[in-house]
Amino acid sequence: MEAVVSPLPDDIEALKALLASAIQRADEAEARLANAHARGSATEAVIAHLKLQIAKLKREQYGASAERTRRLLDQMELQLEDLEADATQDDLAAEVAAEKTATVTAFERRRPARKPFPEHLPRERVVVPAPCSCPACGGSRLSKLGEDVTETLEVIPRAWKVIQTVREKFYCRDCERITQPPARFHVVPRGWAGPSFLAMLLFEKYGQHQPLNRQAERFAREGVPLSTSTLADQVGAAAFALMPLYRLIEAHVLAAERLHGDDTTVPVMAKVKTDTARLWVYVRDDRPFAGADPPAALFHYSRDRRGDHPSAHLVSWSGILQADAYGGYGELYASGRMPSPVLEAGCFAHARRKFFELADVASAARKKSRGEHAGMIYSIALEAVQRIDALFVLERSINGKDPAERLAVRQELSAPLMTELHAWLTAQLARLSRNHDLAKAINYMLRRWDAFTRFLDDGRVCLTNNAAERSLRCVPLGRKAWLFCGSDRGGQRAAVLYTLIQTAKLNDVDPQAWLADVLARIAEHPARKLDELLPWNWQQARRSITN
Repeated sequence: MEAVVSPLPDDIEALKALLASAIQRADEAEARLANAHARGSATEAVIAHLKLQIAKLKREQYGASAERTRRLLDQMELQLEDLEADATQDDLAAEVAAEKTATVTAFERRRPARKPFPEHLPRERVVVPAPCSCPACGGSRLSKLGEDVTETLEVIPRAWKVIQTVREKFYCRDCERITQPPARFHVVPRGWAGPSFLAMLLFEKYGQHQPLNRQAERFAREGVPLSTSTLADQVGAAAFALMPLYRLIEAHVLAAERLHGDDTTVPVMAKVKTDTARLWVYVRDDRPFAGADPPAALFHYSRDRRGDHPSAHLVSWSGILQADAYGGYGELYASGRMPSPVLEAGCFAHARRKFFELADVASAARKKSRGEHAGMIYSIALEAVQRIDALFVLERSINGKDPAERLAVRQELSAPLMTELHAWLTAQLARLSRNHDLAKAINYMLRRWDAFTRFLDDGRVCLTNNAAERSLRCVPLGRKAWLFCGSDRGGQRAAVLYTLIQTAKLNDVDPQAWLADVLARIAEHPARKLDELLPWNWQQARRSITN
């Protein structure tokens, strides 16, 4: 039998050296692998960042290429967040692995330049203690040459406090009477919640879509237990106190000569089921034609979608209404309506959407790749989208100009395009079956051609109803969070608070700061000067005080 010769040395020191070499090689391999992971993560993050920037630039230059573009951008931003987090985590892992070896250096990712922190934030200066002697030679003759400042953003956790308002009693020894200063006005009678707390409560529920039960859980974790019913009482009382401002915004919106109108569903609790109610919005926004009046959004609530609701909302109003083709607006457009008929202005975004769904090449490709049935892509629909997009290109060039300039450009450039579009749609309709989806999309425009050509006669008219759809966007977001309104009164209260918050946002006003200041002042504010508390006037007053 032959003896087996071991490849390992018998010497202990040689074994130790061999083991150390193996460990070093393993560390180097681990460091190189960590660097490779970090480099790959950084590359993916850069690619995702560039794709997001390209998508945003295309949206700004060419407009929305699809109805779901906003949602896709949100998804891309979420994906970028995860990739950035992965890249940073892999960077740290590469640094830890590189510390174990002297031959492999850690991969350093090039990050995009960060914007400086806002100047208005307070700065707290923390100076690292200077050495008493030179670390190199031990000398004590040190002189300062300069300093390096590194800024770190920090946040102070929310602090709760109880404000005690003391009213002292005095006894007069001359007349033997007891006097006491009167109690200050409070926005909520016998209320215990301060204005800043009420503003936070309202904005979190209707601006940030956080229902009261979630807010109550958060408060309890912070050491302030408050029941949901107690918070609901404060919401109702605050909404009642803010009703005068809602009425002022309503009057301002209904004084406009042109409005955007739209509606959306909102679930409401019933006895044995959940009903589908409606929130309506009417937006006054004159900024597209350089109007001087501030923008505002007015919300209404109804239990159903009957046509008498918009008729009641706009009972004394007349002008140009930009809306979709909902039949409930028909009474407003009637020739015998008093005080006068409302003029209908069509929404090209709705018309384009019907064609786009039949020409969505990207969606068809995705379905085909997943093995799903992809609908037919119609060249007629694609050409219709391109013709409508040509009108949008012209509109973007005149956005923000006065009505006369807009009208001149439209009559010179847009009118010929509309004439060609009408002739082309008519010719295509003659070739299609009456029940074809393309025929329905074409008839949507041709049967309302007067409404779609309204913008050619009035420079104030917009091409789309996007202003109303943007203001309504808050409702679906809230609908996912708080699921339903508890009652019709809750829906009406939501309409009031949505009106206030969305109007503040349209005027670039911080809704929570504005509500806090208004709730602190409205009880003592003179009724004849209540318009001073409206968002646009409030902002001007704050700027004048600052300057």
